[in-house]
Amino acid sequence: MIGVIVGTHGKFSEEILRSTEMVFGQLDNVAGVTFEPGESVSGLVEKYKAALASLDWTDGVIFLVDLFGGSPYNAASRIVVNHEKMDIVTGVNLPMIVDLLANRGIEQVENLVNLAIHAGHDSMMSFRAIRNSQSEEEL
Repeated sequence: MIGVIVGTHGKFSEEILRSTEMVFGQLDNVAGVTFEPGESVSGLVEKYKAALASLDWTDGVIFLVDLFGGSPYNAASRIVVNHEKMDIVTGVNLPMIVDLLANRGIEQVENLVNLAIHAGHDSMMSFRAIRNSQSEEEL
């Protein structure tokens, strides 16, 4: 099974997982890790290790973090660098998590990483751009 760890600044990881549960249903083999003011990257690494201990990651782990180069990313990279079946995706958002969870039973870590990135990109839209691209008949 592929485990998923969502690591973010503040309580965002807990809240986005609550929102994911509203859309997706019960979350299995998923952990949220928060990075709070005053904590160190080393402390965050320990939180990630505790999360890993609670998950089945026989087939790998994907870390979904908020910012490239932020402390959640930097701490995850310290773990991922030593494991072939792990990766990190930045810019975590709800469509990304839902698509990843919906497909993790049939895909490998590498494919899920690409799927998550595309889901994140594809979820960004503008109402006006969509409306302007539709013809009068479609409206």
